[in-house]
Amino acid sequence: MSDEEPIYRRDLAYVHDQGYGRHADQSAPGILALLEPVRGGAVLEIGCGSGLLTRHLVAAGHRVIATDSSPAMLELARAAVPGAEEIRALVLPGDPVPPVDAIVGVGHVMNYLPDLDGIHSGLDALADALRPGGVLALDLAELSYGVTRRGDPPKARVEDDWAIITEFSQPSPDRFDRAITTFVRAPDGCYRRSDEFHTNILLDIPTVLDRLRQHGVTASAQDSFGDPRRPLPAGLKAIIGSREA
Repeated sequence: MSDEEPIYRRDLAYVHDQGYGRHADQSAPGILALLEPVRGGAVLEIGCGSGLLTRHLVAAGHRVIATDSSPAMLELARAAVPGAEEIRALVLPGDPVPPVDAIVGVGHVMNYLPDLDGIHSGLDALADALRPGGVLALDLAELSYGVTRRGDPPKARVEDDWAIITEFSQPSPDRFDRAITTFVRAPDGCYRRSDEFHTNILLDIPTVLDRLRQHGVTASAQDSFGDPRRPLPAGLKAIIGSREA
């Protein structure tokens, strides 16, 4: 979500789409329930990725503007969810955010912005874009996200036509890094290697809630999107709020 080379390039976008839809699937029922008061309005999805949550939103009858900063992810989303009202690039904090009736996002996409000032500016822009009565539902990684994963060994997964290895580090209390290597089988049968490095800026959630309040959105931090049977991973908080009608 910056002007630099985008993360989630072709191979990692494919691997994420094929093997990592569980978080979107688990979050979807709670998010759909939260969106009932604005049914018929425009829903902006930030960080739509390959459309894993988008397809749930569209299937439920919502008018969805699905956005991401990764061209590879957007290409997959357009193929997977042709029923979305619009699927397009949105790079925060610089790009304008259209006025909408709801803003949703999973995968702690705001934490991928390059610095704290950018995250705050992006959150301010999202809050300002909500119409009266509008709903906000997105997840963010708090400071404990890194603590709970400190010292974790590398993780690896192998499937029929791809493999992924992820190494973790926490260079500071408010930063969590991943070094990601993927191997994807090309049409000639050989495996193509790709490397990406992701940084997450971790957030003090009370500060986030205060900023949203200053921009007219009253929100709370919860452990799920409303369904305790589907808790978020450790260190993630569901930020759920609304603008006064």
